[in-house]
Amino acid sequence: MPPSPNAHGRTRIRREEVGATRRERKQRTREALIDAALRLLEQESFSSLSLREVAREAGIVPTGFYRHFENMQELGLALVDRSFRSLREMLRDARATADGDQRMIRRSIAVLVADVHEHRTHFRFIARERSGGVASVRQAIRSQIRLLGSELATDLARLPVLASWSTDDLQMLAALLVGVGVSAADALVDVAPGDEETEQEIASAAERQLRLITLGVPAWRSDQGGA
Repeated sequence: MPPSPNAHGRTRIRREEVGATRRERKQRTREALIDAALRLLEQESFSSLSLREVAREAGIVPTGFYRHFENMQELGLALVDRSFRSLREMLRDARATADGDQRMIRRSIAVLVADVHEHRTHFRFIARERSGGVASVRQAIRSQIRLLGSELATDLARLPVLASWSTDDLQMLAALLVGVGVSAADALVDVAPGDEETEQEIASAAERQLRLITLGVPAWRSDQGGA
């Protein structure tokens, strides 16, 4: 019996469904490897992790690791990307919805505290590996921090008070602001769960530091090197 007119179409759809399922399984396994590495990094540095250790924690055979990452270095870069992705998105949203410098500062600190709560393992990984032993991971973290600064500088340039500032000076201001946030995150990851008093002290100190930096903005003459 000849195939019905729709037979080939149904076969194509079934193949697409199977393909999508395989892609989803592959993505889930990739995410499982990243999650496994983050759990292990609670107790050790990335440079001490082995491929076999990560694969075992994720529940796959070591050879399966290579279906998702070329080597441990590539896994490290994926960890960096995962660790910064949500923070960048949340900070962008906080700046976009804030009206005024002080509100932007307060919202940005609140976002940082909330993200440390939700992704403490990510921030602990960043804090440890920012000056750690694996050069590619260290450089990727610094690159992501610079990207945070560049995105902030772009948003700062839209503020009327900074409209006449040079790109270099905007980048300098953004780097100062991001530096305060990075230091605050480093401190927050070491706060014991439930210690709201210490957490609030860190957040308040960071907010005051950011306000102090912004106090100098009106007096700065970008075209004259601040003179």
